[in-house]
Amino acid sequence: MLLKNTNLADGTVADIWIYEGKIRAVGQNLPANGDEVIDCQGKTLLPGFVDLHCHWRTPGFEYKEDLESGSRSAAAGGYTFVNLMPNTKPVCSSAQQAKEIEKKVEEIGLCQANQTVSITENFDGVSVQGLLDLPDDVKFITEDGKGVQNNSVMAKAFAICREKGITLMSHAEDMEISPWDYRLAENLETVRNIHLSEYYGTRLHLCHVSTKEAILAISEAKEKGIPVTCEVTPHHLWFADLDYKVNPPIRQQEDVEALIAAIKGGYVDAIATDHAPHTAEDKAKGMAGMVGSETAFAVCYTKLCMQHGIPLTLLSNLMSYYPACIMGLENKGQILPGWDADLTLVDLEHPYKVDPDTFQSKSRNTPFEGEVLYGKVCMTIKGGKITHSVL
Repeated sequence: MLLKNTNLADGTVADIWIYEGKIRAVGQNLPANGDEVIDCQGKTLLPGFVDLHCHWRTPGFEYKEDLESGSRSAAAGGYTFVNLMPNTKPVCSSAQQAKEIEKKVEEIGLCQANQTVSITENFDGVSVQGLLDLPDDVKFITEDGKGVQNNSVMAKAFAICREKGITLMSHAEDMEISPWDYRLAENLETVRNIHLSEYYGTRLHLCHVSTKEAILAISEAKEKGIPVTCEVTPHHLWFADLDYKVNPPIRQQEDVEALIAAIKGGYVDAIATDHAPHTAEDKAKGMAGMVGSETAFAVCYTKLCMQHGIPLTLLSNLMSYYPACIMGLENKGQILPGWDADLTLVDLEHPYKVDPDTFQSKSRNTPFEGEVLYGKVCMTIKGGKITHSVL
């Protein structure tokens, strides 16, 4: 495959030659040599996006999303690799369960996935003995959606992760406090987990950071050399004081400004969607979450690059290269010869209105309906094969 007339994130005009799933050449006026030729019409080509945080609801909640619809939704949003949370039914508490999910996603062929494993057995909040049996190729453990409340249990998990080289992903929420003060709930758990990371020397990744206090604590931890990384979500960057139920909740304008300042200062490692599909009935019952895969890039490009002057190269790194590094993925996240041909073509010139009825996800729960954005994903290529195209 030869992609002609592309603009790269740094403004370079280039053709991209792809062969056997790899980028073989990047340059100008590359010869077609009988290959499939796609005229990209001057649109912008970026490395395929890597999502550190999403929910495909399999097993147990396939009426909200399944592996095929999740794969289609990811591809439509420009994603080529995703990291799936374990709050399914049953909870993913073993490497065997994780491998089964990953294999099924691979067979669908639109996206790759890593399935995370729970910190405690079946989210019981107590049992961490099963972590001792996890193989070396497990990348993350997390209690996403709940967080481990007991300090002793969490300390044991950190100690085990240090010995096994596993990164602990934290949903920072003190659930005894969150019913009456969700800001304090996030801030306290953030500080606790940073301290445990420093004490044990364990890699810690903090999910969906949303408060100015939490991002300040993370920034200070990074300056001290504590092995901490963090992600922010598009919806926490875009909205302020919005009554739309997500977890953690939409914050205030000063929190949005603090997150954007942290991105500019180099303290944020990734933008992750927290793609959380629900039916209309479940949202009406008060379920927290929104679908995010198909709007993530456009929201971030419009907000960060157009409104706040953040370079497209930085946004690309936050959505591709940096999360790939956190996940330990090799040859992903940059457009270079020899790297995987995981690519996303976006239209930065023409605005479009978000219409949930066009989503590939099974679900439509989004607060972005009707928003006018720039950065529509026109094509996604995974391993040299087109997985989504509206070009």
